[in-house]
Amino acid sequence: MATILIVEDESIIRTALRRLLERHEHQVLEASSVQEARNVDHNQLDLVISDVRLPGEEGTSLIPMMRPVPVLIMTSYGSVKSAVDAMKEGAVDYITKPFDHEAMIGAVDRILQLRHKDAPSSSGKAGAEATATPIIGECPAMLEVFSRIRKVAPISSTVLILGESGTGKELVARALHEQSTRRQGPLISVNCAAIPENLIESELFGYEKGAFTGAQNSRKGLVEAADGGTLFLDEIGELPLEAQARLLRLLQEKEVRRIGSTQARQVDVRMVAATHRPLRQLASEGKFREDLFYRLNVFEIRLPPLRERGDDILILAERLLERNCSKLSVAAMRFTTQARQAMLAHSWPGNVRELENAIERAIILSEGDTISADHLGLKPALADSAPVPAPAQATSLEDYFTHFVRSHEDQMSETELAQKLGISRKTLWERRQKMNLPRRRDA
Repeated sequence: MATILIVEDESIIRTALRRLLERHEHQVLEASSVQEARNVDHNQLDLVISDVRLPGEEGTSLIPMMRPVPVLIMTSYGSVKSAVDAMKEGAVDYITKPFDHEAMIGAVDRILQLRHKDAPSSSGKAGAEATATPIIGECPAMLEVFSRIRKVAPISSTVLILGESGTGKELVARALHEQSTRRQGPLISVNCAAIPENLIESELFGYEKGAFTGAQNSRKGLVEAADGGTLFLDEIGELPLEAQARLLRLLQEKEVRRIGSTQARQVDVRMVAATHRPLRQLASEGKFREDLFYRLNVFEIRLPPLRERGDDILILAERLLERNCSKLSVAAMRFTTQARQAMLAHSWPGNVRELENAIERAIILSEGDTISADHLGLKPALADSAPVPAPAQATSLEDYFTHFVRSHEDQMSETELAQKLGISRKTLWERRQKMNLPRRRDA
């Protein structure tokens, strides 16, 4: 349990945040202004969460006042300037309002773990080690991801994360930062698709006073804000070509030049980029700079889609069920056998994000302590599949898998079997090997 001070003048937001933190067993103190926060003994605090805009003084004035207690800054949605200024002044991180509950708790957990980094770890599941980021998985593809994270995190090589939307690319970026020697520095995350094209260069690289109409003061960009830490550029495939040229110079020369400036500034930034788009193909079509692609693609981490992760689906589902029950303040729940079978058979085009949304919706719909396949709403995804007769006394998912394979392998190809089970051919082969189920004709 940690002691956290919330500094927020809007009572509704303050109360909602207090309840969220208390549900996660933190002790919470409140203040509505910097003046009130001054009366709190900061020696008893583990973290301060403050809005930027407060009556009287801005929340950033708490950063030097509360040292060495970390300060997490809340900014209005899209207010990148406030976030940059806060990081410049020493904020440990920032989060935009209205904030997602999971994003807030994730940020709090990361900060507290770094603050108490000498405390022993108690991780029992396979995953990216020494990080508060909840990357979960036990399938061979995810074990390879964890291995690559461990290998590249301690060095400063540029990393390109590839994977479909919803597979957890930002979680990998956070794991790379938290396991690196830069973990005490800032992690600046930028969604290149979320910033208007005409603003992306000024937001990334900053500008000098008078550089364009409305530039009344000089301003540091997000690249400079990441100095000494990690810059994560999500959806890098959406970056305009002009901004790509500036980014290439950053990677080549380790320097940045603000818009309107004749002087370049040296920066020490570790670059991590991510995309769901085929950058190599875009480069060949002239839609993405080929030289930038090769600069970014120094070390590649490819995230598998959820449909190819086999039993990881159920491991993730159990963890997400537990987390969402806590978030929604409901008693512990469990999945029925049919719900588990439905999750394994579904193709999950939205990946982990779709799985989490389905589980949260199911918790709300269920009136008991169990979640059925109907609650998950996966029937449309199963409509094209032939009905699968369950074994008379199915006691586990392994029984279900064995029964299904043995009942259909004479009529279906391996590809068709894998499609019906919602897994890849590779996963099907691996399960056959693990369970000693060679194809009859091979046996």
